[in-house]
Amino acid sequence: MLDIKWIRDEPEALDAALKRRGLDPLSEAVLSIDSRHRATQAELQAMQTRRNEASKAIGEAKRKGEDATALMEEVSGLKTRMADAEDAERRLSAELGDLLSGIPNPTLPDVPEGADEDANVCLREHLAPTDFAFPPKEHYELGEALGFLDFETAAKLSGSRFVVMRGQIARLHRALAQFMIDLHTTEHGYEEVAPPLLVRDHVLYGTGQLPKFAEDQFRTTSDHWLIPTAEVPLTNLVAGEILESDALPIRVTALTPCFRSEAGSAGRDTRGMLRQHQFEKVELVSITRPEDSAAEHERMVGCAEEVMKRLGLPYRVMVLSTGDIGFGAAKTYDVEVWLPGQKAYREISSCSNCLDFQARRMKARYRPVDEKGTRFVHSLNGSGVAVGRALIAVMENYQQGNGSIAVPEALRPYMGGLEVIGDHG
Repeated sequence: MLDIKWIRDEPEALDAALKRRGLDPLSEAVLSIDSRHRATQAELQAMQTRRNEASKAIGEAKRKGEDATALMEEVSGLKTRMADAEDAERRLSAELGDLLSGIPNPTLPDVPEGADEDANVCLREHLAPTDFAFPPKEHYELGEALGFLDFETAAKLSGSRFVVMRGQIARLHRALAQFMIDLHTTEHGYEEVAPPLLVRDHVLYGTGQLPKFAEDQFRTTSDHWLIPTAEVPLTNLVAGEILESDALPIRVTALTPCFRSEAGSAGRDTRGMLRQHQFEKVELVSITRPEDSAAEHERMVGCAEEVMKRLGLPYRVMVLSTGDIGFGAAKTYDVEVWLPGQKAYREISSCSNCLDFQARRMKARYRPVDEKGTRFVHSLNGSGVAVGRALIAVMENYQQGNGSIAVPEALRPYMGGLEVIGDHG
């Protein structure tokens, strides 16, 4: 949610921000509704004042034995007009709120401008892509050959975009999740949280998934929503709060299932585990003072990178362009892992600085030291990392010529010392 005062003062800045994202200008529409809304509010206030004055005059007239008929008729007419004005005010307020809630966060000036992912910029690379002496297979080929990834049974149970993991691959998936949550809590200073997986409308609104992206979510018959990521409940832990400055930064992490309908990705990545309706992810969320969020953003992507380094996976860090960045983000870094089977880099972590965009929607503030009043906090979120995609990356980068998969050294303590999956000699 953007500051309406900023739009009033700098409408051209809003339109310039939208243009950078490839969107049409909206300042004229916003200001038109805002002007009518404020005029209606002023009219209501004036009528309320006059009604109070007339009501007082009626009482004085009656005490004096004077005729108050005209004043009483005026008050009656004001009540009718006020009811109509209150309806108009509510309608305009809702219209303005709907329009503002659908406007994306302006991107920071250093975000590269471009129409899509082709304009993303590579900041750095770690390790060269894995070189094999044999044609590398994709993860689903490896998993199905080993009997540990079962898409056919999953389809019978739940339809497409699901998987049944078995045996050593199921354990490897669990090992990855445990390794990551342990790393972030014991070395990176995040507090582990086990949040609800079902949330109400206002929680998804607070982080920006509603109303614009309702079709990408799963909704229950009890008017709950399945979380698309733990970012949603973790960020909303501070919703409606006024925090003390010395309580910041707040750093929390969670390992949760995530649920996405993938309504906007029909036909994409239908084979394997890259894009599923249900997956697990370790989420990182930070709540900071405004002056600290840029440094926290760099710190967060470094935490995600450390996962990749410990696993020995080739990756690169990209800064997303204005045409590829998410709705609520002002700047986003993607960590992309090399997948030998696809011969391509694919996103495994996305770390975003949302500035005060989500805080305004959630009404999350803090008290600055030596300042009167409160200010909105800044919120950041990132994957630390997506467990299923990490599994894919390990399987493909650690595959061996006989179809077995070596276990990265960092994961062996979580695998009971197992060094190779599917090695039959």
